[in-house]
Amino acid sequence: MNFNIISPKTKGELLDAISKNKNNNYCFGAGYTDLINQFKSQNTKGLLVINIAQLEDESFKGVKLQKDYIEIGALTTASEIIDSEIIEEQYPVLFQASESLASNQIRNSATVGGNICNASPSADMASALVALKAICCVLDSDGNEREEELESFILGVKKISLNKNEILRAIKIPNNISESIYSGFEKVGTRRSMEISIVSFSFHFQISDDNVINEAGISIGAVAPGIPFAKDACDFVKGKSLDHFKDKQKFADLVLSYSSPISDIRASEWYRKEVLSNISKSIFK
Repeated sequence: MNFNIISPKTKGELLDAISKNKNNNYCFGAGYTDLINQFKSQNTKGLLVINIAQLEDESFKGVKLQKDYIEIGALTTASEIIDSEIIEEQYPVLFQASESLASNQIRNSATVGGNICNASPSADMASALVALKAICCVLDSDGNEREEELESFILGVKKISLNKNEILRAIKIPNNISESIYSGFEKVGTRRSMEISIVSFSFHFQISDDNVINEAGISIGAVAPGIPFAKDACDFVKGKSLDHFKDKQKFADLVLSYSSPISDIRASEWYRKEVLSNISKSIFK
């Protein structure tokens, strides 16, 4: 591997590095759990890595409770998300997705920003965040910030809507409007944690006092070029009782309509569709 690396410590140094190199071949590095593997198969000659692992700016770090949303800094690790009581209690889908990510060693290094910006259809944390209707907070080299829905931010395999003069600073998750929630992350692979998902299913339902679904978020992973938000399936379950849900097959069919899986060495198209259908139906008891 042949590349140069710089390590800005402050936001000012970071934005200056982006501005100076926006016309050059550069990338960001933080946890390096995916990047090192990519470097092994790519020509890195002339590449500059802007290492943000040592960035001291707190706006890129941690889980913060705001009035209308939860903000998660792009440098927040999977382990830090698992350690957050707010996430565990209010957003189990993200807690479970982070917990399912590889090994303890990887979880201590892997960042939520890296999981998103790597743009893998099987990215566990990114899949959960799409179901949570997360918003990306994107910072440019002039210090301006814009927001974009995570679902549209991920354009496809290894493709994101980040311009050359921009960096993902944080993710916002809207606060729950209901006190009761039904939320979870289902992942199918050869092994529970170490294996890349063959299929993943994320759901986050907000429930009324009489167990009626008020709000719903559903996303599917590893079965499409991006990470689709299954809007029609969400609309279908809203207003229905969680206790007496009788339209499981219709719900599964709506979820499947957002999938376009391929066959590869890990699973066939048919198998992925069957698994996704079964998972979709299984969340209703």
